[in-house]
Amino acid sequence: MPKMIVSIDGVVIKEVQLTKDRTTLGRRPYNDIVIDNLAISGEHAVLQLSGSEVYLEDLNSTNGTYVNGKAAKKQMLRNGDSVEVGKYKIKFISDAVDDPSPKTAPAGLNDDAPNVPQAAIKVLSGAAAGRQVPLTKAVTTIGKPGIAVAAITRQQRGFVIHVEGAGNPSLNGRPFGSEPVPLKNGDLIELAGTQMQFVET
Repeated sequence: MPKMIVSIDGVVIKEVQLTKDRTTLGRRPYNDIVIDNLAISGEHAVLQLSGSEVYLEDLNSTNGTYVNGKAAKKQMLRNGDSVEVGKYKIKFISDAVDDPSPKTAPAGLNDDAPNVPQAAIKVLSGAAAGRQVPLTKAVTTIGKPGIAVAAITRQQRGFVIHVEGAGNPSLNGRPFGSEPVPLKNGDLIELAGTQMQFVET
């Protein structure tokens, strides 16, 4: 099944499998791939599935859509193509054969890496207080889509967090910037009014 791997500054923040005939990408929360960034138009681009082929079409976005560095209006994607919207890079992976082996996993995200610490997010407030979310996947997303979402990426040397959305999300009382931030044991995260703690287990 073809998929899109979204990253910023080399950090993977989400993976989206293309299961529908039409997959939309944009800043508005009703898109299939939501990128909450002012450089992205509300309805930026659409991916159309036709048999085993995937076509990317720019929806007259303000800042344009680029494939492998070249402006694209409508074109067929090939395995490994890099789609660029704003500062975001989206890698297109076409699995002609649905192979569960991790050959296409981005470098540094191998779950079997022996030196990656085990960690979890502990919820400190709200309805889910006391709950722990183990960080076992390559990318774990927490929060409320459309309000504020944090993507925690597992890397060989530890974990980094990237936050998108409103509600003044903060790390240890300081507001998040647009760049991914490395996490340390005991870090306090506030997201959409809920307090959480990053703990190494």
